[in-house]
Amino acid sequence: MQAIEARVARRIEIHGTVQGVGFRPFAYRLGSSLGLDGWVRNDGGLVVVEAAGSAEAMTALTVRLRTDAPARAWVSDVRVSELDGRVPAPGTGFRVDLSAGRRPAGTGAEVRRIPPDLATCDACLAELFNPSDRRYRYAFLNCTDCGPRATIIDALPYDRVCTTMRRFDMCADCAGEYTDPTNRRFHAEPIACPVCGPRLAWHAPGRGPAADRYGEDALGAAEALVCRGGVVALKGLGGYQLVCDATDETVVARLRARKHRPAKPFAVMVGSLAAARRLAHVCEAEAALLTSVARPVVLLARRPEHPLADSVAPRVPRLGLFLPNTPMHHLLLADLARPLVVTSGNVSDEPIAIDDADARERLAGLADGFLSHDREIRSRYDDSVTRVVAGRSSVVRRARGYSPEPIDLPVPVSEPLLAVGGQLKHTFTLARDGTAIVGPHTGDLEQHAAMEAFTMNLARLSRVVGVEPRVVAHDLHPGYLSTQYAASLPMDRRVGVQHHHAHVASCAAEHGVTGRYIGVAYDGLGLGDDGTLWGGELLLADLVSYRRVARFARAPLPGGAAAVRRPARMALGYLFGGELVDEGSRETALRLAEPFLRRLPPREVSTVRRMVERGVNCPVASSAGRLFDAAAALLGLCDDATYEGEAAVALEAVAATCPGGREIPWRVVTRGGMLVYDPGPTLRALLEERREGVDAGILAARFHATITAVTVALCSDVAARHGVRTVCLSGGVMQNQLLVEALVGGLSGAGLEPLVNERVPVNDGGISYGQAAVAAARLRRG
Repeated sequence: MQAIEARVARRIEIHGTVQGVGFRPFAYRLGSSLGLDGWVRNDGGLVVVEAAGSAEAMTALTVRLRTDAPARAWVSDVRVSELDGRVPAPGTGFRVDLSAGRRPAGTGAEVRRIPPDLATCDACLAELFNPSDRRYRYAFLNCTDCGPRATIIDALPYDRVCTTMRRFDMCADCAGEYTDPTNRRFHAEPIACPVCGPRLAWHAPGRGPAADRYGEDALGAAEALVCRGGVVALKGLGGYQLVCDATDETVVARLRARKHRPAKPFAVMVGSLAAARRLAHVCEAEAALLTSVARPVVLLARRPEHPLADSVAPRVPRLGLFLPNTPMHHLLLADLARPLVVTSGNVSDEPIAIDDADARERLAGLADGFLSHDREIRSRYDDSVTRVVAGRSSVVRRARGYSPEPIDLPVPVSEPLLAVGGQLKHTFTLARDGTAIVGPHTGDLEQHAAMEAFTMNLARLSRVVGVEPRVVAHDLHPGYLSTQYAASLPMDRRVGVQHHHAHVASCAAEHGVTGRYIGVAYDGLGLGDDGTLWGGELLLADLVSYRRVARFARAPLPGGAAAVRRPARMALGYLFGGELVDEGSRETALRLAEPFLRRLPPREVSTVRRMVERGVNCPVASSAGRLFDAAAALLGLCDDATYEGEAAVALEAVAATCPGGREIPWRVVTRGGMLVYDPGPTLRALLEERREGVDAGILAARFHATITAVTVALCSDVAARHGVRTVCLSGGVMQNQLLVEALVGGLSGAGLEPLVNERVPVNDGGISYGQAAVAAARLRRG
């Protein structure tokens, strides 16, 4: 036996995402294989090892805890100190010890990291479809490599007693696996089987308790309803989903009517990568996203010859496809052998339902039956949406599978901070030191239920990750409910962040840019620091401050929000009140627009003209998003928008069918020391060529080419004058894949370095992270 005096005893703290990812079982096997004595345990948000053995073995342990960590872990730091007075005795072996008790919020040295939910692994999938396995067709099987995490956690350390699985006592077989170091379910906290775990339940509204079904019968009842053309409300990982046959036009149209969602595309779940490729074109990077452990919805170029109902994704060039992420979804797709619409369990713009009683009440008019279970969902997580743009993956909606995974801040915050985000596509961000936790997608705060979901999610996540904010960052718009919430908080330090600065800062921060950059912020509307509405902006910026160096020309929004909902009205705003248009050019445009004007109700045209001329309820905006709306309406593609961005989506869709569009006329003028793009010549060219019979798709492609040329020219001018090469592209308009890929190519060709959001959305879902980055930099600078 090794002499005691030759032994080395150390305490090792492993920081990062190290709970809920199989780290303790990994550390146990590693310590045992090296012949060490001691233990490993969860402690707050960390994993702690105290061990003794030879110097060589202890060095190997320290190194391999980082280099050989489980695939789902992320180790940010390994801290080593000498043990004194409590050295493990020789020959006592290595064990998994009881976790240290919970710590109150605000204690500890860093943010506690919660792992996101993990899609079913291949080993569990093999068991699911193996008739000889005791978990055959069990909808809740999991192991240390997969299963629920963020959606069931009540507190850290991550132990079963701190999750919603604590109500399920393990049977002897599960307990044996849980305590067996050689088993892949060793310390798998959500471990379950048909004997001791959650079970499925089926309820048909109006049928009474006698018609309820459980277990395999419940699943069979749900599948039978789908086959009959019904809609099932299914309790998924992070909330309820509405499911129906994606090839059945009648049921898809019925679901649209029930959800009050006339046109916004539905996501479709398919059983395999091969099935996805039958519906859409899938490149290698997109395949990697589809099959990743996050299992997000991936936006893919659709094939013309697919069997989906026309109502699944009308008038859009891409399908949102994803693969099963839970055993229950795998069973449904295998049994039904058809693509399924799987969409959020809500009425449009409301938060998804997570509570069973609430779901039965809120979804009663939407679903024909409910497939639920008795494992509680503690946190609401909708499905994430991603895409591949310019060869890089990019998150469009950050939720299940990604959130609440931390994102680094390039400038650490000096005090714990809350960034409350914007109004639409809402997220919030908690930050401490150099770590930001972006909360899951909530929805639009205009809905009372979404505001309640925001405050509940914030309170819970703040408690679990151990961040008690002392500073709040917010948008400048006083009408945003998030801004009003920030004003209500009992904090002395508040940081107002301009909307578009937050957009471009979100892009700069996630790429680690701390110096100056050109920020291109194209979106719908945001309040500028001059009190006007912005949305087509070039900012010379860093994380602390910015200067507006270029913009789009302004146009009135007749009726304010009414012009956002009705692109035809926005087009009238440009025709009657575009900022830089002289009277001669305006009369020319109106003459060319006669076919468009005849299409509209005469009373609307005359009313809007009077409103614009008198300046009644016509706020002006320099918005790229509103310009895209106007172009879509003038080309006859979308007069009324049933969801945000519908007109721009229609414009991109037809443009994608006519690649290689050439520029049409445009001009840039200088006004007030600022470069201003005047879209008047561009819109007049669209009208003239449309009147001559040029196809709308060709003109849409030319419009995209023109906006690209304008942007590259503006950026090149600013770069030459200020010696800046980095360009950060952000804002809701940058969801337009055709535009972004053209911008990336054009800016690169001009010798500039374009960057696009990847880990946080370019839309308002990334605003809170940008606010946190700006506030952190300002606090550091004092």
